Amino acid sequence: MPTSVPPQLIALAAALSYAISGIAARRGMRYSTPITVTLVSVAVHAVTLWIAVLLTGKVPSVSWWVLFLFALTGTLQPIIRFLTYAGIFYVGASRGTTLRSAHPLFSTLLAILFLGEEASLPVIGGTLLIVAGITLISWQPETQKTSFRWWHLAVPLAAAFLAGISHPLRRYALGLANEPLYLAAIIGIVALPWLGSYLLIPSKRKEAVWDPRCIRPFLVAGIFETLGILLVIIALSVGQVVVVSPIVATGPMWVLLGTWLFLRGIEQITLRTVLGTLAVIAGTVAISLVR
Repeated sequence: MPTSVPPQLIALAAALSYAISGIAARRGMRYSTPITVTLVSVAVHAVTLWIAVLLTGKVPSVSWWVLFLFALTGTLQPIIRFLTYAGIFYVGASRGTTLRSAHPLFSTLLAILFLGEEASLPVIGGTLLIVAGITLISWQPETQKTSFRWWHLAVPLAAAFLAGISHPLRRYALGLANEPLYLAAIIGIVALPWLGSYLLIPSKRKEAVWDPRCIRPFLVAGIFETLGILLVIIALSVGQVVVVSPIVATGPMWVLLGTWLFLRGIEQITLRTVLGTLAVIAGTVAISLVR
């Protein structure tokens, strides 16, 4: 799927899509649970992208090794998505999404170590600024939720770690078969039965809460999460992990705006949040200078 659009711009669009998904999920989880929005999101992913593949007229022919790599990333996806939504549930959209955006720490390091990619000075400086912004936003005393525990911060960070593994893996797979739409569709069709099997466990079925008030925001979350994944894969098909991954991590600046517009009364914006977001934006500018 060749494209003349710069990978930096595609990655920014992915960050915006992820932010919209996180905000919508946060609104819906006032009436439901993380596992419910994960199930809706994965189902939307599988259905919409396979329809898109079929509309292209044919299923690409790839080797079994490439198919295995595509499927492997699909097994990680429901875990990443669940941990992402659970982080938003526990610590809020702005903080949860920001901690989830720490994946450049992991993906950049793995891309340099195993894919032979080079990290230029702007990439290193931009990544450090993004990480500094993440630290500022997350390091805040919790005053709104008495049930908060510090281990809650580990939930979105675990999602970030797995995403950091997933990005180089997807980049490697795309280097063998540059079929981003097909890869994204495989991820969805593999993720759905994995998640469905989890809910077949009798003790886990009650975790899915189908309150009518959550359906619309969860559908919005699923659509934009799916779009975000597709855009990331397209960006990785034309750009390096060390460029794409940190820019995708700029989602917090969009979440900050969305929180102010759509989550008033649900979450608060602090000075640390604003300063952290500015650091993230500065990091994005630095990364975008890479050619």
